[in-house]
Amino acid sequence: MSTTTRTLGRLTLRPVDPQHDAELLHRWVTDPKAAFWLMQDAKLEDVEREYMSIAAHPHHDAFLGLHDGEPAFLMERYDPRYVELAGLYEPEPGDIGMHFLTAPSETPISGFTRAVITAVMEHLFTDPAVERVVVEPDVRNTAVHALNEAVGFVPERELDKPEKKALLSFCTREQFEKATGRSARA
Repeated sequence: MSTTTRTLGRLTLRPVDPQHDAELLHRWVTDPKAAFWLMQDAKLEDVEREYMSIAAHPHHDAFLGLHDGEPAFLMERYDPRYVELAGLYEPEPGDIGMHFLTAPSETPISGFTRAVITAVMEHLFTDPAVERVVVEPDVRNTAVHALNEAVGFVPERELDKPEKKALLSFCTREQFEKATGRSARA
């Protein structure tokens, strides 16, 4: 997957290599900025084990996002019928779940996180089977709620997950296109 933004450079995705990427991902998920990722106290081995488990799972994938070829974000894609939301809502055909995390940075780039979520959504919608993206961020994560809204997500309801109170939100292909002015056709 490749997306070029006008001023922010080129964003691409590749599958996470759990053994090769574990040290990098460990730095990201344990950074204070990643508090809502819920891995603050994870050891390197925990992160490697988590991403090996995701790599082996038939309904969950992880991708390392690159900005102009350099690691800059993480995206997870999952089938909500089997992972994260199984039994917590009634999935519709074409639903896909998503998590994303931007890397901590000493020199933040204005608009970068919004460019990342836009590129992630474009990537998800390149699959013609995907009709709607599902997210379940922590209800306290107001920054991600604003980003989600900016790309077309509409909150449905709060739900209790074992690890958090989540805001279940959905974004259809049409909502994404209307919110961003970008085509999301496969």
